[in-house]
This record gives sequence, C-alpha cells and structure tokens, in this order.
Amino acid sequence: MYRKSSYGSELDQLIQLLSKLPGLGPRSARRAALQLIKRKDSLMRPLSTALAEVAEHVNPCTSCGNLDTTDPCHICDNTKRDISTICVVEDVADLWALERAGNYSGLYHVIGGSLSALDGVGPDDLNIASLIERALAKAVLEVIIATNATVDGQTTAHYISDRLKDCDVTVTRLAHGVPVGGELDYLDDGTLTAALKSRRPF
Repeated sequence: MYRKSSYGSELDQLIQLLSKLPGLGPRSARRAALQLIKRKDSLMRPLSTALAEVAEHVNPCTSCGNLDTTDPCHICDNTKRDISTICVVEDVADLWALERAGNYSGLYHVIGGSLSALDGVGPDDLNIASLIERALAKAVLEVIIATNATVDGQTTAHYISDRLKDCDVTVTRLAHGVPVGGELDYLDDGTLTAALKSRRPF
C-alpha cells in the first residue's frame, strides 16, 4: 500500500539524495536533513555554498588522479616531493589516509578501483596504462603498490607488478600484519598469516 510522505517534495528529494551517500541509509538521511534545516544559517547555507564551489572548481589531477583545485595538484606540483617514488593507491581516500600519516614524501598514482571479475572491472577500466608511462620516466626508481589487502586488491597488485616488469624500477608492496596496538586474540586469520609471512629480523 502506498504511504504518502509526511513532508514536502523538496525535503523528500534532499533525504533521497543524502541517503545515497556512503554510510547513510534512509533513517540517517532523515536525521541529517533535520539537522540541516534546524541549522540553516550556520550549516545548511554554508554547506550549499561549499558544495557549489567544489562542483565548480575541484577536478582530478591529470597526472596522479588526486582531487584538487589546480592541475597538476599541489602534491605533484610540490618541488620538495621525492619524484623517484610513486605510491599506487586504489582511491583518493587512500591517498589522503597516507598523507595524514605524514611519513611518505613521494608522489602518488590513483588507479580508481581494483580489478574484479564479479563486478566486470578489467585493466582497461582502471588508470593503469598512465602508471606504466610514468614508471618509464628515468627519474622514477621505485613503485610502491598500496592497494587494499583484499582478494581484488591483491589481484590488482600482482597485475600491476607484472606490467611493471619491463620498467627499470623496483616494485615494493606495503607490508600487512599486526597493527600497532593490536592484540593477537582479536585479529583475523588472514591478518595473522600475513604478519607471519612478513616477519623480519628483530
């Protein structure tokens, strides 16, 4: 039986759009919409302006795939970055996570996902060809593969490694294992196995 909405079409559209965001279902979207309405001047209007500005000015960097208002992005354009290393990540969120850690000073390359036979994602659907072109540059000495530690991420890492064999670069992979502060009893079997395989002299 059809149930008529208890709010207007404009509000209904806002809730539907919010519910499409990751981590927001219909209930969370309704709560978010109510908060926006209650705080029109301090939140809704500034958010609306910010969204319009981002939609107008933020685009992917044609070199690495990072999102920025300039092209090349501020990372690629930073002369203090180490141009001899390229860190390959699946998504911009992964790039941001590594930047937050503050321990990497090289360049990045966002491939835009991972290989997945189930989802129909093949090599041509990812930004891999341009990575190979960048790796052929004389200045590049190392490519760090930082794809996720999932089945698809591992498959993607192996594929990229194979494609880089003809490039004169060292190919490395992020280590996987016990996280800092982690207790063995709470870790899954896959993490423990990776930790054992990645062990090193103490």
